[in-house]
Amino acid sequence: MEGSASGAVQDADEETRRRLNAYTYLSAPERLEHVAIMRVFCGTLLADLAVADIMAKLRHDGGFAAGLDADTLTVRLEQLVQWGNLLRSSYTVKASSISEYQRSRSRYQLSKLGERVQRDADGVLAEADAAREVSNELLALVERGLRDLADLVTAPGGVEPQDGLERISTLFVQFTEFADSIRDFYAYLGQVLSRYDLDSAEYQGFKELLLDYVEAITEDVAFRAPRISGALDTLWPHIPALLDRLDTHAQGLAGLSAHGENRMEQGENRMETRVQRSRGRALADWEGLRGWFSDIDGQGSQVDQLRDATLRALQSLLANAKRMLRSATGEMSRRKDLLRLARWFDEAAPQDAHDIAVSAFGLYGARHLGIPPATDEVVPAHTSWWTGPVVEVPVALRERGSRAQRGRTPAVEDHSAQKQRLQETARQRAAARAASGDELRSASGRFADVCLTSAALGLLLELLATALGNAQLRRRAGTGGAEAAGFDLDSAHSEDAELGIRLTVRRTVGTRTVLHSADGDMLLDDLELDIGRTSAAVDGEAEADVS
Repeated sequence: MEGSASGAVQDADEETRRRLNAYTYLSAPERLEHVAIMRVFCGTLLADLAVADIMAKLRHDGGFAAGLDADTLTVRLEQLVQWGNLLRSSYTVKASSISEYQRSRSRYQLSKLGERVQRDADGVLAEADAAREVSNELLALVERGLRDLADLVTAPGGVEPQDGLERISTLFVQFTEFADSIRDFYAYLGQVLSRYDLDSAEYQGFKELLLDYVEAITEDVAFRAPRISGALDTLWPHIPALLDRLDTHAQGLAGLSAHGENRMEQGENRMETRVQRSRGRALADWEGLRGWFSDIDGQGSQVDQLRDATLRALQSLLANAKRMLRSATGEMSRRKDLLRLARWFDEAAPQDAHDIAVSAFGLYGARHLGIPPATDEVVPAHTSWWTGPVVEVPVALRERGSRAQRGRTPAVEDHSAQKQRLQETARQRAAARAASGDELRSASGRFADVCLTSAALGLLLELLATALGNAQLRRRAGTGGAEAAGFDLDSAHSEDAELGIRLTVRRTVGTRTVLHSADGDMLLDDLELDIGRTSAAVDGEAEADVS
């Protein structure tokens, strides 16, 4: 049991880490480009886009990411896929050339988590510093809706299921909007409260905001909170039966979970669909609504927290008022001191005035240091220091007036750990490439029967592009000395000496070579591929067998 509990905790931590990775693009160095790309995807519904489509939309919208080329954009898209903001689409690619296949085989679509994060980010960027008005009129609608629902539920026969669904959905939409506006407004108010340097105009606006607007909010909440609590107390014993009746009438997406949880079982594979219920369809939503207006767990209600926050705001207002009053009465003014200092300057001799300035303001005279310029920089003797080149002054000389080094000489930094990491990364990359070469050699002659991995297909495309680039074309001679239309490939091959792999390409009219891979299918017309070992690799294996 302990093992299963620790495994569940690890799974929960891993899921939390995966979801938090979706916020990484907002703090990356290329965050402006990532935000522009995500806005392109958020402007579509259930659409998958290729690199060319995204480039066209970015250039049409303008902005920071309008100048991205295809390679850079592909890197940004792959990074968003790794963070979980985008998903690769299973789109079938039809291309007439290798270059077109490589450009269009990757298509992307928006993930649910990525859409939610980008929507929240756009909201923060658009309205983070603004003072949001409190939707105070919604509180009266919440009270009226609860009282009407309580009357209908307690009446003989109860409430009609469809009518109850509409009333509960409207009720929780109104309450959620009101609670969010309260939270946003008091967050803005806390930002203002943290300042103790308000001038008279800012203080006047803050006073009107606090005394008029906040007072109206707290009075309305204090007036309606007991009525809402009374309606909830009347309604509370009937909530479980009401929710069961509504679920029987209209299950929505929750019906998928009730009928086998949308499980598709094939062997040991199973897929489950998690459903997030609408507000008001779960008992926890009603508990949250009740806890907003009543203290049900001894921790205080949200109404109590609202009252305490208003009290702290009033205390901050009084602190700023006392500060400005002290400043107006002269307790914090330095006017007399500055007038006396000005009289001393007016009566003092020039040398004494310099001494007074040094004592009062710490403005010492300039110190001229003889530092030679760079050896490749010739400065004439008549050049003024004002227009001459700047000479870098050592820190020790600037701070202590001495060039002598202080402290111990630092030890040479040890880069062995970094070297080991780089060597391990290089070994892993070489091992993956060698495995791709072995996969290609084993699949030679039976490409139609195997499905290549992405790495193996990439290596094959690399060898094929090199072979076609090195190929020599010769015109095919017809019978009777006449030349038939068409060309043959001469010496169309490429090899990788490190992997010991050699690709030979032959042109045969009517031949169709199909390459299946995890990224899609690729069709080569009139081409035959033969993969074998290089001569050096064959000789090496022969010597190994003899020994």
